Amino acid sequence: MEFSQEDNNNLPLTKFESMLKTNHVFFFDSEEFENIIHHYLNQGKIALAKKAIKLGLDQHPTAINLKLFKVEVYVFEDKLLEADTLLNELYSLDPMNEEIYIQKANIFSKKDNHVKAIEVLKKALELTDDAVDLYSLIGMEYLFLDEYEEAKTYFMKCLEEDLEDYSALYNIIYCFEFLNQNEDAISYLNIFLDKNPYSEVAWHQLGKQYMALKKYKKALAAFDFAIISDDSFVGAYLERGKVLERLKRYEEAIENYTITLKLEDPTSFALLRIGSCYEKLKNHELAVQYYYKTVHEDPLLDKGWIAITKFYNKQKNYQKALYYINKAINIDSENVAYWKLYSQINQRLNFIEEAERGFKKTLDLGNYELSTWLSRGDLLIQLGEPEAAIYNFEQAMEFYPENAELEYRLAGLYFKLNENDKGKFHLKNGLKFNQEFSFIIDELFPDVSNRIVVKNIIKQTL
Repeated sequence: MEFSQEDNNNLPLTKFESMLKTNHVFFFDSEEFENIIHHYLNQGKIALAKKAIKLGLDQHPTAINLKLFKVEVYVFEDKLLEADTLLNELYSLDPMNEEIYIQKANIFSKKDNHVKAIEVLKKALELTDDAVDLYSLIGMEYLFLDEYEEAKTYFMKCLEEDLEDYSALYNIIYCFEFLNQNEDAISYLNIFLDKNPYSEVAWHQLGKQYMALKKYKKALAAFDFAIISDDSFVGAYLERGKVLERLKRYEEAIENYTITLKLEDPTSFALLRIGSCYEKLKNHELAVQYYYKTVHEDPLLDKGWIAITKFYNKQKNYQKALYYINKAINIDSENVAYWKLYSQINQRLNFIEEAERGFKKTLDLGNYELSTWLSRGDLLIQLGEPEAAIYNFEQAMEFYPENAELEYRLAGLYFKLNENDKGKFHLKNGLKFNQEFSFIIDELFPDVSNRIVVKNIIKQTL
């Protein structure tokens, strides 16, 4: 029994806490101690649970259930040897107690021996009249083993026993999704809904499966039924808003997101989506208002700052865009896309050194797209750092061998440094790989393109 502040069942708990404060010893029967301990464990108050276990065993030294709580605390504290030793003692006293098997399985699971945990839990199944919790535990162990088909089977058993076990339903859908079985998930949910037609959670999950398959009209219908089942279901309104966005019905999407703001405290996600919808409707004033509301609601939401950055970037207000991209980078400094945007904005402001630094950071984070190498190298050329540019392009060649754009740049750089043999080598390679890109020499190295040796090589090839 779980104690509640609203009923009279918490008298033993009040009495127990009074005993702790006064040091007067009161007697409780073992079941009362079990309820007290269970309450503290559920509340995460381990120290109080341990006191209750100790006092309980002082008054009832042979109570197996109290000793099982002691095992549970041992496991929680990673004292697995002590837990195992006590469990073995209890097994010799009561070998038919299913809780002993459950705790034994818990120890195996803690040791990452999930196969053995499943074996023990299946033995516990033979001893119980209430299998739902055991099915769930077995399902979780199969999840640890990445055996999703088996896990799904046991979670389905949970749901067969209890149609309101939404935790099991979520786990079933998780397994379907991991196995890319969206159609099977839809079939399963439809069968479930035949038995439980007002399950808002099932309708919601059905809509998400249709979304994954881009069947937006069916997804919309499913979310409608979720809302009919529970008109305060925020998740259904949010998902419905997403579908309407995909269908480019932005005004209706805004309506759905706005409903969520009235049902509970505003979420940064809903505010951000409303801003995005207004931007698509070309209502720039309201769009930016909602973007600002997003970051006011959650100043650490980098997506909010990025939305403002992109808004000002499109408006060609690069100074403001730069200010806000820095906000986003301060929150997530490992995001490649942010650094690329940072570099592009700095380029537009002609802040060449900062732009180059941004592209270098992008490369350091493992983004090896050709455009990144080319952009950084060209900036190094502008900065008058030919050696650094050469090193950049030679690194790029490791990822993009036989690339004409890189070859022409290296040719121009080497000619510029009067290393003519290397210049000739790369120029010939560039012409061999793609003659159309020879304009790169003219654009990036106009002084080099006028050299007789360069003109002759190009003339001989074309």
